[in-house]
Amino acid sequence: MSAVFSFSGDNDFFSGGAFFPLSKEPNLVLSLGRHVDVYPRKRSRVSPPLVLRTEKCKSVRQPSIEVLPEECLFEVFRRLGEPEKSACASVSKRFLALLSTIRPSERCNADVPSTGKDVGQNNEDGSVVSDSLSRCLEGKKATDVRLAAIAIGTGSRGGLGKLSIRGSNASRKVTNFGLKAIARGCPSLKALSLWNVPSIGDEGLYQVATGCHLLEKLDLCQCPAITDKSLLAIAANCPNLTSIAIESCQNIGNDSLQALGRSCPSLKSISIKNCPLIGDQGITSLFSSAGHVLEKVKLQNLDISDMSLAVIGHYGKNLMELVLDGLQNVNERGFWVMGSCQGLLKLRSLVITACQGITDVGAEALGKGCPNLKQFCLRKSALVSDYGVVSFAKAAVSLESLQLEECQRITQHGLLGVLMNCGDKLKALGLANCFGVKDLDSTLPVMSVCNSERSMSIRNCVGFGDASLALLGRMCSKLTHLELTGLHGISDEGLLPLVQSSDAGLVKVNLSGSVNLTDKTVSAIAKKHGWTLELLNLDGCKNITDVSLAAIAESCFPLSELDVSTCSITDSGIQALARSEQLNLQILSLSGCSFVSGKCLPLLMKLGQTLVGLNIQHCRGITSGTVNQLQERLWRCDILH
Repeated sequence: MSAVFSFSGDNDFFSGGAFFPLSKEPNLVLSLGRHVDVYPRKRSRVSPPLVLRTEKCKSVRQPSIEVLPEECLFEVFRRLGEPEKSACASVSKRFLALLSTIRPSERCNADVPSTGKDVGQNNEDGSVVSDSLSRCLEGKKATDVRLAAIAIGTGSRGGLGKLSIRGSNASRKVTNFGLKAIARGCPSLKALSLWNVPSIGDEGLYQVATGCHLLEKLDLCQCPAITDKSLLAIAANCPNLTSIAIESCQNIGNDSLQALGRSCPSLKSISIKNCPLIGDQGITSLFSSAGHVLEKVKLQNLDISDMSLAVIGHYGKNLMELVLDGLQNVNERGFWVMGSCQGLLKLRSLVITACQGITDVGAEALGKGCPNLKQFCLRKSALVSDYGVVSFAKAAVSLESLQLEECQRITQHGLLGVLMNCGDKLKALGLANCFGVKDLDSTLPVMSVCNSERSMSIRNCVGFGDASLALLGRMCSKLTHLELTGLHGISDEGLLPLVQSSDAGLVKVNLSGSVNLTDKTVSAIAKKHGWTLELLNLDGCKNITDVSLAAIAESCFPLSELDVSTCSITDSGIQALARSEQLNLQILSLSGCSFVSGKCLPLLMKLGQTLVGLNIQHCRGITSGTVNQLQERLWRCDILH
């Protein structure tokens, strides 16, 4: 470039060339006078006055490349290598904008290695065969200038593979210009996520469709300016598309789903949420065309009817994960037909949330129609009772995990019925906010033992007490993960039998919010399961004292995470932990422990040799000076204060 624009003057006068280009106008030429010695390398005998016209001199001093039209600059820039291109882009916004319009296929040296150390090799279409980069712009950082810089700067380092834009700058919003720069400069793009960017519309996404043929994943959320037009282009030009998520895009409708079903043979995952223009026509067209390849589907808050569920049940032969959430216009018949079609033979995970059409009849049909179903989660269901849950458990011969949340018609009898019918296969059982589960009868006979169950989670079931817990303890002897949170009705009397009967070794125990538990239970856990215990959460157990910490320090050597927030522990308990030579805690939470003071500083220093996380928030006895010393010495540990 320097050879094109430099002036070839007499090197004997000035080795760098002339200061100004020659001109035919005599008043622009510097007069040296008649007495000036112009022989080489001789000092002038006369010092003539420098008289220049200011206005014209300013125009002459301007760098010559700046006055070139964009057509000429385009020809220059498309001959640059990657390092030179990045350097020119940093000169001005004009250069950056012009460079961002050059496609890889328009570069003269697309097949010639750059003088820099480029990563990867270019294909014929300009894509890069190497590990690509990932970029995420959020809020104020999301601008067109940054997108243009990314489009230019990532070319020499493997190319951009993943781009996420979340939000936009209030004053300098991301627009179609920035997305078009990405489309032109990043043909290697495989994943694009646009969240809450109302200023990006069809024009920008259409350019992505025509310039990024390797696109595999597309995520659109709160993009009101994007319509079916650009989605049709994506379907037609991106045959490698495997995953698409559309949320709260009010102008995307059935035509997009029809096109995706017809033109995307690799489509395996689709998620649609809060799109008012998508209905039965789009869902049925999608499944009738691509149901044999779809593996993961999530439909949430859509205006679809029983017809869509029937089509899913018939054509979803390759479906493995299905989520149905907030489908208010689907009735009992829809779920019954979906299960009775016998098309969901490969389904392994099913989640149904806030669908009032699911009843006992539909639940039983789904159990029979999904023979390979291993995980079932039912949330916010007002019509499924004990009969439906037990019937489902009997029919679902491969069920391993059952999660019930806000199902108020489920009682203790339904819970026991599930355990008795799935005792040889069920591995995980979870209940949350099920107020119908109460201590009705503690004398029920135990017909079978659940030797396969490894995980049990009971959360915020206010009627669940010691009687139910003791009954479960007699049935579940192989537990390794136990979560009993927000249960004010349990005490040592109910939990101790479960702890004593479990012979597999508890690994993770969460008892947060169980206000009636005492040191007796914790000591039993430490003595019985100290050799396997890795996590213990006692947050909010106000009756836990230093006795529990002493038991933990003596027996729980594998323990890596301990939470005793708002417990009644003191510096003596911290001392017991610090004295243990084999304890290797990584995370310790003392939040709200009012009796812990600054005297435990050396003890925390010793524990800090292995800690990576320490929570001492709301510890009134620990001063800011103590906190500063901890931060200074335990610089590898993340300290919350």
